Amino acid sequence: MGRIGVDRVGKSYRQYRSEWYRVLGWFDTKSDLAADSRLLDHRASWVLRDVSFEIAAGEAVGIIGSNGAGKSTLLKLIAGTIQPTEGTVAVSGRVSAILELGLGFNPELTGRENAAYSAAMMGYRPHEVAERMLAIEEFAEVGEYFDAPLRTYSSGMQMRVAFAVATAWRPDILIVDEALSVGDSYFQHKSFECIRRFKAEGTTLLFVTHSLADVRALCDRALLMANGGIAKDGLPDEVVDFYNALIADRENGKLTIEQRRERDGWLTTTSGDGAVKVEKLVLTDNVNATPVRLARVGQPLRLTASLQTLRAVPSLVFGAMIRDRMGHVVWGSNTWHTRQQIEAVQAGDNITISLTFDCALGPGSYGITVALHAGDTHADSSFQWTDNILVFDVVNTEHPVFIGSSHLNASFEIVK
Repeated sequence: MGRIGVDRVGKSYRQYRSEWYRVLGWFDTKSDLAADSRLLDHRASWVLRDVSFEIAAGEAVGIIGSNGAGKSTLLKLIAGTIQPTEGTVAVSGRVSAILELGLGFNPELTGRENAAYSAAMMGYRPHEVAERMLAIEEFAEVGEYFDAPLRTYSSGMQMRVAFAVATAWRPDILIVDEALSVGDSYFQHKSFECIRRFKAEGTTLLFVTHSLADVRALCDRALLMANGGIAKDGLPDEVVDFYNALIADRENGKLTIEQRRERDGWLTTTSGDGAVKVEKLVLTDNVNATPVRLARVGQPLRLTASLQTLRAVPSLVFGAMIRDRMGHVVWGSNTWHTRQQIEAVQAGDNITISLTFDCALGPGSYGITVALHAGDTHADSSFQWTDNILVFDVVNTEHPVFIGSSHLNASFEIVK
């Protein structure tokens, strides 16, 4: 139970020249929407085409991509709210879906009435709904509004009720389409804890999100959608880093992307047009200049980048970012924000840039990402972006034991 199979699925919608032709289309029995009809004067607009993948029971899969890539349409097909034009979708197990905000809700009914109606549509019997209604009300935490018409709700309150109903029973498959983005931080945290619990208990998870950190943290796998198809299917860090690189390619279309997995598991992703490159990158102790691969908590460090310019560029910005093993950003900045961008760089110029910092990190492994570009972000003329170009470990040998990815210069004060 909880398996999903999508086989050569396509979805198209008819676009008519006028409403009159749309009315005539109601009487058209042709199934091939791809063919133009002179009689009805319509054409097929394909949202998805030739999409195939399988999701195993208990697998957590995130779907990412730009707006209009077909992500939400794909979830609706899997949830069964719309049917494919071609191909097949096979789903085993009970499905619970949170799709468009307010989908299936009646604005004139109260939150309680909408909850009961939605649960009934999910296949639950009246006595089952009655048994869970108090739990739904408590999880939603909308107070007296639970017995007020839905039209008086904010978008966040609607999402609270929708999520509470969808998760009142643990489903075999949970589908979430960006709904949690409208909630406040407290309820987002509460909802993700529920999702994590479901995942641990074996629920298959499929969700669309623009939060790439959530994909890294929650998912076993990720799908990148582009132009109505699957552009990449793989491990979350591979797909997320690939997507980040694609974002920089929107303007010039000349970017190349290379990925390789190191023996220690870290993924290195490099992209850019190559006008300026990092020829050498070293991490050293900032006092005695010795190379560092194992840093101590609090140790003064220096990151030195030797750059090679292959083509003249009007402006050069150097950026660095530190991420932990889970891909969470610990720190990042660039010389645009510090107002140190280099102007009028010529071909053949050799440039050295150093970044000094104290190792205010917790024990663990960390990857350094570097970026060379022209503006404030790598989306503007990306010369080179390399994720995890350098990896180092941190140990705590001189400070009291603490947890987390950051070391605070903190102390307890006790007064008796």
